[in-house]
This record gives sequence, C-alpha cells and structure tokens, in this order.
Amino acid sequence: MSRETAVATALAAFDSGAFRNRLATLIAIPSTSQDPAFAGDVQRYLGEAITPWLSAMGFESTIHPNPVPGFGPILTASRIEDPALPTILTYGHGDTVRGIDEQWDAGLTPWALTEIGDRWYGRGTADNKGQHAIVLSALEAVLATRGHLGFNVKMVLEMSEERGSVGLREFVAGHADLLRADALIASDGPRMTPTTPTIFTGTRGIWQFDLILKTRPGGVHSGNWGGMTIDPAIVLSHAIASISDRHGKILVRDWLPGGGDHAGIPPTVRAVLEGCEMQSEESAQVNPEWGEPGLTSAEKVYAWTSFIVLAMVSGKPEAPLNAVAPDARATCHLRYTVDTDPATFEGALRRHLDAAGFPEVEIKAEGVRMTASRTDPTNPWVTRVQTSMARTLNKHVQIVPNGGGGLPGDVFVDHLGVPLVWVPLSYNGCKQHGPNEHFLIPAAREGIAAYAGVWWDLGEGH
Repeated sequence: MSRETAVATALAAFDSGAFRNRLATLIAIPSTSQDPAFAGDVQRYLGEAITPWLSAMGFESTIHPNPVPGFGPILTASRIEDPALPTILTYGHGDTVRGIDEQWDAGLTPWALTEIGDRWYGRGTADNKGQHAIVLSALEAVLATRGHLGFNVKMVLEMSEERGSVGLREFVAGHADLLRADALIASDGPRMTPTTPTIFTGTRGIWQFDLILKTRPGGVHSGNWGGMTIDPAIVLSHAIASISDRHGKILVRDWLPGGGDHAGIPPTVRAVLEGCEMQSEESAQVNPEWGEPGLTSAEKVYAWTSFIVLAMVSGKPEAPLNAVAPDARATCHLRYTVDTDPATFEGALRRHLDAAGFPEVEIKAEGVRMTASRTDPTNPWVTRVQTSMARTLNKHVQIVPNGGGGLPGDVFVDHLGVPLVWVPLSYNGCKQHGPNEHFLIPAAREGIAAYAGVWWDLGEGH
C-alpha cells in the first residue's frame, strides 16, 4: 500500500484500455441538453452510466429535478468516511452540445469514441465526460490501493451546463448544507498549453449584448437610394470600430481592470503569470500585436477584458437583395475578470457610443451570462494540489488565476464559500463545441496519474 502503487494502478487501468472502454460507454449516450429530443438520454446518462459507477465506490447518489422547469436534472453523491475528515466537492457536467453529426470528418461520429493517433474523438470526450471520468477513475485507483480514501467526497454533476447552467445556482443555494465542503477540486476546460499541467483558480465571466440599428421598416432600392439614405451596416461597423481599434485594443476603458491602468491587475495574479508563454495551435495563432499593448499574451487572456464580436448581420448574406438594408445587428461578448464590475458595463458603453456620435445605436439583450470567479492563487488548497501534481508528474504545474472561458465556480464560492481548484485536462484546440471534438490521450494519461496522487495525498495519515 503506497502512493506509487495508487498511481501505478490508475495508469494500469488507463494503459490496459479499461478507461478508454469506460469513456466509450459514456460517449455512446447522446446526452445533448440542447435538443429536447434527447431529454431521455440526458436522464439516462445519470441513471444508467454514473449512478451505478458511484454506487460501486460506496457513494450514495440522488438525481434531483432541476429547480427551473424544462432544464436537465442534477445529481448529488457523497462518500462520507468520517465527518471529522476534510471534505472535497467535485463537479462535472454530463450534458453536451448538439452532435452536428453531418459536420464531422469522414469516419468520425459524435456518439462513438474513435481513436486516431494520440486523440480520442467523440462528443463529450473533452467537454466534460472525459474529464469527470478521470476524476472518478483516479478515486477508484486510490480505493483499490488503500481500501478507503482518508477524506470525504461530495459530487455535483449537472445536465444543463451547455444551456448556461440554468438552475444550478438555485439548486446549490437550496442544498448548501448537503454540499458543504472544504474545497472544490474538479476538472473542466483547457490547459494553458497541451503539454502544460495547469491549475486555474477561477474563470472569466461573460457579459453579452446586442448592438442594433434600425433605420426604416424595410429595404430600399440600392440604385435609387444608395448614397442618399443611411446604410445601417456602415454605421454599425463604425460604432463597433469605436469600441475596439484595428488591433483589438478596447477603447471603452471603463470595461477594464483599473479603468485601463495595468496596475489594476492584482500583484498575485501578475506573479503567477510571469513567464507564462501561450502557444499557437492548429485552430488559431497567437498574435502578439492583438489586444492590449504592454501585456503578455497570458495576461491578455487570464487577467484582462476581451471584446469579441460573435456575429453580425445586415440584410440576408445568403440571398442578398439590391437594396439598402433596413437594419443591422451584432451580438458581442465581454470576457471579464473579478477586477471589473459588470453592473457598470452597459452604462459605460452607452456613454461611449453617445460621445462617439452613435446615439442611435441601441444596446439590447444585455446581461451576465456567466459570473467571473477567482480564488487567490496563493491559497493553501491551490498550492497543496500544485505540489502533489508536480511530485507525480515530475514537471512544473502552472497556476493560472482564472481560466479564459466560463465555468459556474461563482455559484460554489457564493453559496458554499469554497476555494476553487480547477485542474483542466483538455486544450484550446480540442474543438469542444464544433465537429471533431477530441481528447488528447497523453494529457488524459497525465491527468489520471496526477489525480491519483492528489487523492492519495489528501488522505495521507487517515
């Protein structure tokens, strides 16, 4: 009975194909929450795939209806060895985005695991079935080695994360006593680079809004009216250009930490990001000239605000008419950190557009889609997990103050007061919301070893 044995047991399950086969059964359940036709599969994922697995490890599980009607159920599970021991909460989501089967490459399908090279393809391999399966498989390895964990574990597995985690906040608030824990340790999202073991202690939030300009009830002839009447697409394009310059620098400075002063980035955040290097991938290239001047690429993603135009349209690009369109619309995102206040974003944008000469451009459908969160990177729970992972993997483990994407960490901070220790096991190029989603096998293998070490160390001496 030793730490080395526990890690070796986890790796043996991985290398033998047992983990791959387990993941394949999870992927085969088309548990997309974005299509009502698959509501039965959403429920089946918890009832047929997860609950028996947890039961075999000594967990007591309950599948709860979502407090918001029409959204997916939420599973809670617990293995309490001794109330006096530390309690870890882990989290995952078993729902996926739509399969979009027809867009996958030949030979691939979203609902079957396919291995090609160092990748496992399938919907949910990276987001998030593969990641919470690694968390549970590592627990299995420690139980098989020690016979017990030496700490308590609670789990929340939701089935509406891909619909914005609707109902999760209300559920956690209403079950705070049931879910009370000392720390959250869970996996979702991408590593900083494919080969860099990473811990992030929160996530950026999402503020979404539409910019709309309506000029007339319908289109008018482009020959008879062009050059004489307002073209909303041109005006809206200039309005967007007033928000961000040609190289992505945000010009609405009240959206930024410290009002745009780089000193608005907390010292502990800058310290853990020092020396971090972002890498280009096949899906996108790092452009050092894009974004806020004077910041590193890591600071731009993990410590600053990003403005993104998600979509924009005027007229019908798929069937254009010889007309000056009547309106134009753009849907935009701000990815923001806890160092800014989203309650001020709309007012700042309204003042900016008015001052720039665009009072006619409306701001509609604005609101926070996901709230930012962050635990101090120097928190003892964070450094404890980092030390354990580095010992197992024998390599540097990068702490990131908050991931670039969004996760519902704020829910657990607000209602349970737990520090956040996210251990992401995917990477930015995994294509998680598009065709050809995949999990990198080497990263998954590192993940199961690292988690086995973490779980062993947390129970050491108990």
